[in-house]
Amino acid sequence: MGIFKRLDWFFKEQKKRYVIGVLALFVTAIMTIVPPKVIGSIVDAISQRNLKPNFLCLMLLIFLFSSVMRYLMRYVWRKYIFGTSFILERQIRSRLFQHFMKMDQTFYANHRVGDLMAHATNDVDAVREVAGSGILTLADSLMTGCSTLIAMCIFVDWRLTILAIIPLPFLALEATYLGKKIHDAFSDAQAAFSDLNNKTQESITGVKVIKTLGQEKQDIEDFERHVDKTIAADKKSIVIDSLFDPATTIILGFSYIMTIVYGGSSVLNGTISIGQLVSFVSYLSELIWPMFAIGRLFNILERGTASYDRIMLLLGEKNHWVQPKLEEHSDVEGELAFDIKEFKYPDQKDRGVNLQNVKFEVKPGKVLGIVGRTGAGKSTILRLLMREFDSYDGKITFGSHDIRDYQMQDFLTQIGYVPQTSFLFSTSIRENIRFAKPLADQKEVEKAAYTADLDEDIVQMQEGYDTEVGEMGVSLSGGQKQRLAIARALMVSPELLILDDSLSAVDAKTEKHILERIKKNRADRTTIMVASRLSSVMGADEIIVIDHGTVVERGTHEQLAQNGGWYQKTFEMQRLEQNIGKGDEA
Repeated sequence: MGIFKRLDWFFKEQKKRYVIGVLALFVTAIMTIVPPKVIGSIVDAISQRNLKPNFLCLMLLIFLFSSVMRYLMRYVWRKYIFGTSFILERQIRSRLFQHFMKMDQTFYANHRVGDLMAHATNDVDAVREVAGSGILTLADSLMTGCSTLIAMCIFVDWRLTILAIIPLPFLALEATYLGKKIHDAFSDAQAAFSDLNNKTQESITGVKVIKTLGQEKQDIEDFERHVDKTIAADKKSIVIDSLFDPATTIILGFSYIMTIVYGGSSVLNGTISIGQLVSFVSYLSELIWPMFAIGRLFNILERGTASYDRIMLLLGEKNHWVQPKLEEHSDVEGELAFDIKEFKYPDQKDRGVNLQNVKFEVKPGKVLGIVGRTGAGKSTILRLLMREFDSYDGKITFGSHDIRDYQMQDFLTQIGYVPQTSFLFSTSIRENIRFAKPLADQKEVEKAAYTADLDEDIVQMQEGYDTEVGEMGVSLSGGQKQRLAIARALMVSPELLILDDSLSAVDAKTEKHILERIKKNRADRTTIMVASRLSSVMGADEIIVIDHGTVVERGTHEQLAQNGGWYQKTFEMQRLEQNIGKGDEA
């Protein structure tokens, strides 16, 4: 019953709706005791050969009235109890989604997508069942059970009633024992479902890689292993759950035996009439639902408790962002200064330093290029700039404030980030471009597309800006995806534009057009470019070379191309490859 206490905040919030629902259940329970009494009275009249038409019509009208009232009250309690439970479902889903939106990178490193989806689907459904079926089962079983027992005592015989309910306390022992078992079994089943969910998500997302490498058979076998594991866990919980009903039936069977033996002898002795015995048997059948409901209630509560614990554990996790000092809507503008003495990823404390003594400044209107070999630390710099991690030895300022002092929403909305592999939404090109500015007009959309050198490609498409890009931009080429992502980032005119090797899929001519247009349109704003192809940063005002997490070279393209370091060697090699490529084309 602890889950009801944990959901006390919601029951208080929706008290009025639940009171109406429970009152409707109470009326339904009262109406339930009428038909057996009516049937018993008719049987007595028949056995005494005293059944008159007026009496029969009155009994039938009472029976009809109780049936109509039960129908109407069932509609009311379903609306107010089940309907209210969906309000809880909506609230928890919203809380989870908002929590997902505000959590940092560490949170997503610790939780797989499949697990998070399982929390937001199966677990939420199980908690909703507590607020719906759980409340219904508890209230209905108590009201129906108590009203029926009272009717049995008043309308029939209290001694027969006590005798009939002697086996019923064993139901409580059964429910307590099996309830603990099913709690553990359901937790295991939910965990197995999370693994299956995650496996499905990974396989669908990576289906192209799986097919390219010819691993369809192996992946299907792995998927089937996850399915078998999930089915085994579900079977275990179902086996335990299925023990409730047979045990309840056996216990109720003893009640019927005692009723028939003692009730029959009471009829022969004249203690009760045959009609009263018929009514008593009918009342006893009405007790079947409350008794079965006990097992069902424990099942619902144990499932709900396990799911609610998982959800609350998730919601209890905190992000690692520093508490902001500035008020909301603070301006984010000015010179960017990056000065990190040391940084290590939180989950790699036992490894070496990821960044050390990295320092640079970028004034508004200037372009900074960042280059270096794979794994040198370029992406780590960008992740710190975008506040994926706030724990480091050093300081990053934008304008006159530490970036950690800004409200997260204020800061991130002033950054336009374009990764090498861009995520596109399954909607039109227009909606993808103006995603961060939904009310932008067509002229603004076309301007962003022109700057990203995507306008001519769009015009040639049959649907133009209304062309659907498909899931993850499947209908576009790699270069078109990158340019669409650049256009989307440019729509909000960010104070800081970060291009993370986001021109790798376009040719040299297109790259040149994009860089020229970006530089022209961002004459008063800051731009940072990370590139593996050095031609992308040749026009930067300053270029820094990162190696093993520190700056090993810095200067303009002309300076770095003559100092004999990594930059010069890489530039000459890439230029040679380009010349060879041109020769092959010729």
